[in-house]
Amino acid sequence: MKKLDLVIRPHKLDEVKEALSAIGIQGMTVSEVKGFGRQKGKTETYRGSEYTVSFLPKVKLEILVSDAMLEPTMKAATEAARTGRIGDGKIMVSEVLDVMRIRTGETGEAAI
Repeated sequence: MKKLDLVIRPHKLDEVKEALSAIGIQGMTVSEVKGFGRQKGKTETYRGSEYTVSFLPKVKLEILVSDAMLEPTMKAATEAARTGRIGDGKIMVSEVLDVMRIRTGETGEAAI
C-alpha cells in the first residue's frame, strides 16, 4: 500500500477529486495549507504599498491506494492538477505498512 500526499492549487481541487473518483478512488483527506517552492511567493499592492506574500494558499490531499493503483492515481491527479505554470504542486509517495478501519477492524487493503 502507498500513501500519496498531493499539494495542489486550491482551484484545482474539484477537478482532481473528480478525476480520482473516475478511476475508483473512494476516499481522501483534504487540508488547507500554505507554502512556497520555486514560486517564492508573490508581490501584491494594497492601498498603494507593495508587500510580499511569502506563503501561498495550497490544498493538501492525503490518499491511500493499493500498489496496483499507484500509477493510475498519479497519472489522473497530475493531468487534473496541471496548469503548466510554476506552483502546480507536488505528489509525494510513502510506503504504508498497515491500515485498520476502526469501525470493522478490517486491516490491509480491505481497509482502504
